[in-house]
Amino acid sequence: MTTAVPGYLADPPGTHAPLDYPDYRSTALRHPKQPPVLLPNTLTEITGPVLGHDAVRPGEHDLTFQHRGDPIGQKIVVFGRLLDGNGRPIPDSLIEIWQANAAGRYRHIGDRWDAPLDPNFDGVGRTLTDKFGRYEFVTIQPGAYPWGNHHNAWRPAHIHFSVFGRAFTQRLVTQMYFPGDPLFFQDPIFNSTPEAARPRLISRFSLERTKPNWALAFEFDIVVRGREATPFEEPHDD
Repeated sequence: MTTAVPGYLADPPGTHAPLDYPDYRSTALRHPKQPPVLLPNTLTEITGPVLGHDAVRPGEHDLTFQHRGDPIGQKIVVFGRLLDGNGRPIPDSLIEIWQANAAGRYRHIGDRWDAPLDPNFDGVGRTLTDKFGRYEFVTIQPGAYPWGNHHNAWRPAHIHFSVFGRAFTQRLVTQMYFPGDPLFFQDPIFNSTPEAARPRLISRFSLERTKPNWALAFEFDIVVRGREATPFEEPHDD
């Protein structure tokens, strides 16, 4: 028998993208036709499971050090904090990322666009937040790439993030963009996010954390609930 506990508060309207966004054509094929049914949280969802440190191997946060050679492209450090809706850090939580290489190509059988694969870059990594909710990745600045949503459609450079909150049922997916990208205006995935919430998807350049003669740095905090929640997406988004 399970005991009901108080549910998580819903995010305010205008935080997340609508499930059906006509400019983003494939949403018409996969969005739910009926409103979702909200289920109450129980102690199982609130208290477990716990992801141990042995689930992540040392070095998995560094996407530039997974092969014998260096990957092609500008090295970057991506760092930030994972926070709950009250601004409290979420420690020991799994964060995963995946991305295209510097030429804008994924190491995936479904990616057929005419850009080179980098033999020294897989484009995937993961880490655990520390006791203060902090995380850090070392990777390569991803490139833009074309896709078939509309005429001359290009995705802005981005990194996919998958995060876990305080419970296993809180697995959320979002995309981190880079400041000043000239492709924002024509990208329906970015623009499906309510305008007021879009800045929460854009990282902040950090000269303080930039490594001299080695790597630029970008800060990206992720908030899983509340008024300042990071906009999240369905896992099928490109």
